[in-house]
Amino acid sequence: MMKFQRFILIPVIVACLAFSIQALDQVLSGLMPIENNVGFGWIAFIAWAMYFMAGCNLEGGKKTFFGYISGVIASIAIMELGGVFSNLGFFAFPMAVFIVVIPCICLERLPPFDFVPALFVGAGTFFGIMSYVSGATYFTATITELVYCVVGLAYGWMTVSLRGRYEMYVEQNEESHDGHHIPH
Repeated sequence: MMKFQRFILIPVIVACLAFSIQALDQVLSGLMPIENNVGFGWIAFIAWAMYFMAGCNLEGGKKTFFGYISGVIASIAIMELGGVFSNLGFFAFPMAVFIVVIPCICLERLPPFDFVPALFVGAGTFFGIMSYVSGATYFTATITELVYCVVGLAYGWMTVSLRGRYEMYVEQNEESHDGHHIPH
């Protein structure tokens, strides 16, 4: 097990990444198509975590991205069907959800859409933007969500890459000090 004085650099690296993602959010928020927004760094942080849930690799990142796209499409379908079913009153949106969730769950059999948790997170994020961000449209919410998803996935990749390199460096350094140097 890595000694704490060496381990502490890992949380510092992650903190630096978190610092930079928050700074990047302040730049990106001004470039997003939704005017007068207060930033969407929270979407990047969620996608960053989804990268880890998906296996900490590029394949999992791809599945996460496709899950987010599926979630956006499912959300739009639910909102549109809810309107179509408006004559059902209270049951309009529950019925829309029922209908849309069936094909969504079937996606677990279709790579690269088979990481269904990302679909649910992507849908929830889209609903959040549409519900709580004034002036959001399907188009602007989609662009915003997917840009921040890519940012979060990139930060997930950076975290894993930097940590892996650092751990390899520490392992090689400790072994060389123990007299068991690993040849390169």
